[in-house]
Amino acid sequence: MMTQFDVTFFVLLGIAALCYLTHNNTVTFAILLLLLFKLTPLATYFPFLNRYGMTIGIVIITAAMMVPLANGSISYKDILRSFTTWQSILAVVVGILVSWLGTRGVSLMGANPTVINGLIIGTLIGVAFFKGIAVGPLIAAGILSLVIGKG
Repeated sequence: MMTQFDVTFFVLLGIAALCYLTHNNTVTFAILLLLLFKLTPLATYFPFLNRYGMTIGIVIITAAMMVPLANGSISYKDILRSFTTWQSILAVVVGILVSWLGTRGVSLMGANPTVINGLIIGTLIGVAFFKGIAVGPLIAAGILSLVIGKG
């Protein structure tokens, strides 16, 4: 019995190797996790991961960002200080802008899924060669939505 050659496995493995060589452990781990899914019966969960993975990831990132507030290392006085200097006010404004861009990005990727491949490739290039981190696709899609007028 001849098994079908799966080029996507080798593409993912190659990207994982590239990310490992460039010391991007986060993307390496994510790709290895996908390969684990792909090589086991967990592959049946790809539709679930495709549909809810972004939301689950955003929840985890948001929870991680809020740990200092939850564990008490940031007080209400620290929060109030976020409105006392021009840098911290600008940080609030940029946070609002990035959040809005992320929302536009999600809308664009839902309405125009053909851009996802370009966003992934661009993010991987940024991760591999410019020491970036893989949080860029949502914001990149939001900026793209402004440029192409969609979202």
